[in-house]
Amino acid sequence: MFKIGLTGGIASGKSTVLTYFKDKGIPYIDADIVAREVVEPGTEGLQAIVDVFGLNVLHDDGTLNREALGAIVFHNEEKRLQLNSCLKEYIRNRIMELTANYEVQDTPILIYDIPLLIEGEWYTMMDEVWLVYVNEPTQIERLMSRNGLTKEDAIARIKSQMRLDDKRSYADVIIDNNGTPQTLEAQLDTIFSDRIKPLLQEAQ
Repeated sequence: MFKIGLTGGIASGKSTVLTYFKDKGIPYIDADIVAREVVEPGTEGLQAIVDVFGLNVLHDDGTLNREALGAIVFHNEEKRLQLNSCLKEYIRNRIMELTANYEVQDTPILIYDIPLLIEGEWYTMMDEVWLVYVNEPTQIERLMSRNGLTKEDAIARIKSQMRLDDKRSYADVIIDNNGTPQTLEAQLDTIFSDRIKPLLQEAQ
């Protein structure tokens, strides 16, 4: 099974890229979905968060209050690392479980959409790393527009992640998303033809 690690940063367009390949029928594991699964009510992951951050990060119905938790961690590097530490084991175990399921099915290609692909050293188990890249001014502008954030809040969220420029050296493929949606799609068409189709044909 050929493993592709897809990474980027907040407001880089990674979800758009993943959707393109999803629509082509390529199987994927989305770490954000996994991260939500492992903090459902009654899970060990949610209890681990409560143990560190207290009951004020829960809604009245016992579900995680993401806004309250986000307000704590986005401006505090130590708290953000604590959160990652809480959930790392649960997320890793679930991703490995899903990987094993795909391997049993003889899946030829699997895309891993993992925001912390580099930081969490997931890249070491990938056959290729694909980076969705935008420059920082574009990233700030898109994040402000998408989430209705102030410039200060947008910068804080971007700074809480590894810089996209620092991720470039890990990437086998850099998908430049500074341009228009049409430019992005043209790049993805080329990647699909040149890199994905041959792998699918090989597996037939």
